[in-house]
Amino acid sequence: MTWYLLSSGVHDPIGSAARGPVVVAFLVFIGLALLWVVTLATHDDHPEGLYVADRSLSPVFNGFAMAGEQISVLTLFATSGAIALFGYDGYASAVDSVLALGLLLLLAQKVRNSGRYTLGGLFSLRASGPAPCIAAAVVTLAITLPMLVIQLRAGGIIAAMLIGLSTDAAQVLCTVLLGGLVVCFAVVADLKGTSRMHVVKVGITLVTLAVFVVLSLNKFSWDAGSLLSAAVDKSVAPDDYLSPGLWAHISSLVPLNMISDHIVVILGTAVMPHLILRVGASRTGRSARRSMSIAVGLTGAYFLLLIATGFAAAAVVGGRDIGRVDDNGQASPVLLASDVLGNGSAMRVALITAVACAAFLVILTTVTSVMFAAAVTLAHDVFARADGPRATRRHVRALRLAIVVLGAMGLTLSAAAHRYSVEFLAIFSMSVAATCVAPVLVYSFFWPGFNRRGLLWSVYGGLLLCTVLTMFSPTVSGSAYALMPEADFHWYPFRAPGLLSVPAAFLLGWLGSRNPVRGPVRAERPVEQGVI
Repeated sequence: MTWYLLSSGVHDPIGSAARGPVVVAFLVFIGLALLWVVTLATHDDHPEGLYVADRSLSPVFNGFAMAGEQISVLTLFATSGAIALFGYDGYASAVDSVLALGLLLLLAQKVRNSGRYTLGGLFSLRASGPAPCIAAAVVTLAITLPMLVIQLRAGGIIAAMLIGLSTDAAQVLCTVLLGGLVVCFAVVADLKGTSRMHVVKVGITLVTLAVFVVLSLNKFSWDAGSLLSAAVDKSVAPDDYLSPGLWAHISSLVPLNMISDHIVVILGTAVMPHLILRVGASRTGRSARRSMSIAVGLTGAYFLLLIATGFAAAAVVGGRDIGRVDDNGQASPVLLASDVLGNGSAMRVALITAVACAAFLVILTTVTSVMFAAAVTLAHDVFARADGPRATRRHVRALRLAIVVLGAMGLTLSAAAHRYSVEFLAIFSMSVAATCVAPVLVYSFFWPGFNRRGLLWSVYGGLLLCTVLTMFSPTVSGSAYALMPEADFHWYPFRAPGLLSVPAAFLLGWLGSRNPVRGPVRAERPVEQGVI
């Protein structure tokens, strides 16, 4: 697994001649997209309609939308850059993401048949009272806020790169403006509207990547072997490009580090709150499985094209030239679009514009999905749990207010952390999902003896372990890529805490459930298939 974040040292990969048409086309696309967003707003005051589209999404439509959830800023730009610069290490991260959806495929029918669509609802399957919902809200915020900071920061830097602004102030401004547009969209959106945007994003992204691959193969006489050989020869380390460990962050304990990363990414991605919400929007448990099957196929195609694009960027542009523009390689898709055709070609401008439009759609939909799912958890499980017409209005108000607050917090933190390396936030977010959510779902669905105490021990004990191990890992101090590179107080040798925290969370859940609980505790059973 390659942990990859966008740096702030943005250069100009487009060139001044093409910038004018690209910026004009990009702004027109943003205007049309936002106009479409307004027309998608349903103004539905019914919570179930807002949260899960009244569970009316067809399997094919929801499958495309689920695949769209996997197309994020970090996968589109960071994973392709990882492959272009570091070969095998970037390729491994793409495979992990597909395996994660395969794992969710195994859980999708049980999640939908439970009748729940938030972490609070799922945490309450084996435990009663407000404590499971509060624990779910804490975990949701611990997952969501770091992801918002990373995605908004990355989106601002990409936007600045596309319009040719490289100063820190310009990048912060782009982050705030772009984030403000996203928050406005999220406030008026519902699940069905965001699903339509995801479907469009899937089509645009897959077509753009396919064009990249076709044009790159054409440069090498349609010989994939020659393209791969050129990628190896023009990489920063030809002898190690197709072997694990080239990524600069891997300095020691390579096998264990990679195992820890794989655990975190596969388990963490599979149980993200926005994916759980989308599974809950399926009509039935069987349609949820069918949607996930479609999503796995589309996601596999996406990452296959992304891997090919990364190798094509290394072959056409060269790893060293990509590294000169950006140390982390996130500019590789733009550089490939710029170099795969001649400088005077109108197709070159069209390709760069397509990348810019895809980037905007990715930022818009990804950040909205993450923020919307967290707001649904807060509104449904914490702030407005009563029923009735008055409570319905409270649900809607709580949802909109939660989105605004989450957006403001994410924008503030992303602007404040702009000059710092925030790799640890990505690791922490995925680790919390893998440690605090995956064990609870496994126990809730497959172990009748799991109870309230086991749940709370697993959730809070796992969260504490993730926090401590991340704070004392090389991502916070003791390395050139750490939050505090000049300090060194780390004693945990791995980047991700998953190697210890995930087994510990399972153990804590078992130990807590084995201890006798004083007084009667009502355990809610999952709803059977077809019952809502």
